[in-house]
Amino acid sequence: MSEITEKIKQELLVRCEKSKAKDGYDFWNEHIKYVVENAVKLATEYGADVEIVELGALLHDIAMPSEYGEREQHHIYGAEIAEQLLSKLGYPEERIEKVKNCVLNHRGSKDRPRNTIEEQCVADADVIAHFDCIPSLFSLVYKDMNLSISDGTEYVRKKLERDYNKLSPRTRKILEDRYKNITEVLFVN
Repeated sequence: MSEITEKIKQELLVRCEKSKAKDGYDFWNEHIKYVVENAVKLATEYGADVEIVELGALLHDIAMPSEYGEREQHHIYGAEIAEQLLSKLGYPEERIEKVKNCVLNHRGSKDRPRNTIEEQCVADADVIAHFDCIPSLFSLVYKDMNLSISDGTEYVRKKLERDYNKLSPRTRKILEDRYKNITEVLFVN
């Protein structure tokens, strides 16, 4: 981890702790740390710029624990926050743009194009994180959405299926066996 990524991580952790104290959801431990870990792994494997990818992964959801803007537009607000934080730290403008694009284009539900391998690494890592912390998906459906067991199970099954299908073909191949194993264990046909 470079000095700049460490500073961004520390800022993010502060925001995550404040958010957790307020509403109980731990953005860092239940999602972001998995995104960062997977993004760095993909960047290394795919020959991407690891620092850009790591920063993009750290900042991809920063608007949510920052409680900045509407949740549905967190990718847009997150890019604004990323620019502010990185500019304040003197990060080069052309690299800020690359990080911002990783944040802007990480959401599979928005069907935004991923124009660089760095953007694809962050987007794929965001999806893989859902497979790393499946209990958080069940918490969402049963605690937050108050669904029945069968409706919640179906929601999670469909979510994981949609997520898997959003992956780039290369990453989908890497996750294929894991996806099959998870779905066979969790969802009896």
